[in-house]
Amino acid sequence: MTDLQKHMPNLAKHEGVWDGMYRYYDANGDKIDEHKSRLVCRITGDDQMPYHQTNHYSWADGKTEVRDFKTTYSFGRIIFDNELIYGWCTEIPADDHHRTLMLYWQRKGEEGLELYEMIQLSDCGTLRNRVWHWYKNGVLVQRTLIDEKFVSRDWRKISGPSFNGEAI
Repeated sequence: MTDLQKHMPNLAKHEGVWDGMYRYYDANGDKIDEHKSRLVCRITGDDQMPYHQTNHYSWADGKTEVRDFKTTYSFGRIIFDNELIYGWCTEIPADDHHRTLMLYWQRKGEEGLELYEMIQLSDCGTLRNRVWHWYKNGVLVQRTLIDEKFVSRDWRKISGPSFNGEAI
């Protein structure tokens, strides 16, 4: 068991590959975008980078994007700090059911833009739902709803944006 698995056991339940759908809504509740996703969530065992997540996105028009998030760990939080965001993820000890992770991050290069994310994992561990609240200078400007299904615990077999010949 790694230090991260010991200190953040609820986060460790998310390790593996997840397929999902991101849906974006403006502050009025109107859908403004949606795309498919495949997330590869890794507990690495490396103290310098204990958690590593790679997000593969695919839109209906053929556009694709890959975002890579390496982290550090400090005082009960994994810390994201890359060219896109600075923020953290922590478990919520008050959740008696041990289903909830909370994230906060700021978008770099977009002054005043902050996001809060809540992740809920199902009791069976095969479904998760996420919601992002986007704030610009303290005012809600957007929400993102994400529904995901667990694909595999074995993230080591995953390489690149195409998986076993299947496009995401």
